[in-house]
Amino acid sequence: MSAPTPRHPVKRSDPTMLRSFGRRHGRVLRDWEEEVFREVLPGCRLNLPEGEAPVDTTALFPDAREVWMEIGFGGGEHLAAQAANHPEIGFLGCEPFDKGVAKLLRSVREEQLTNIRVFMDDARLLLGRLPEASLGRVFILFPDPWPKARHHKRRLVQPALIPLLARAIRPGGELRLASDHADYVTWMLEVMQQQDAFAWTANGPEDFLTPPADWVPTRYQEKTEAQGRQPTFLMYRRQGASG
Repeated sequence: MSAPTPRHPVKRSDPTMLRSFGRRHGRVLRDWEEEVFREVLPGCRLNLPEGEAPVDTTALFPDAREVWMEIGFGGGEHLAAQAANHPEIGFLGCEPFDKGVAKLLRSVREEQLTNIRVFMDDARLLLGRLPEASLGRVFILFPDPWPKARHHKRRLVQPALIPLLARAIRPGGELRLASDHADYVTWMLEVMQQQDAFAWTANGPEDFLTPPADWVPTRYQEKTEAQGRQPTFLMYRRQGASG
């Protein structure tokens, strides 16, 4: 199978140093953005329980068949579409950037989505407080590649992230990664090769150059494809016996 080959070592991050390098605030919020923060966010915002108590996903989504998570949902197009397509699934969306959250909240209101909860902080904080094997699927789509070598430590996909994902995703669950940045694809492949909790599901190039049948394109993906860049889609299955 032909696949991108790692070209450089991946330095291990300190798992105790949780810091999101993504933007949290853009320009002054517009009137409609302030409105959705005021009227929509309170009904779907997820705050961590006090102390070390775990997040009760059953209480968040009492009627859900299972729970999925998107880390860094940008403008929320993918998350909102998945939630609309799967009303039987509960969705956790992690995004610290207020402008992106506002766009998702607008979709929540317009489409009357009741199966989304928003965490406006570093996703690793939430992953560490979720019950074990509580997620059926996690999406990390087109994260910031931080292309300069001195900024690689800021990349979201790091060796220290994988144990958190492995703990939270149930056996048989999915981890979906995507990027249009060749160096970051190589980086993600090497990170995933360093662990044995997840198995890459690709059998040939068509499996990582073609999105799965239920894929929902993001606005960023459409933009990058229009510019002639080829996204890569990496699908991993959580190892272990399915219950």
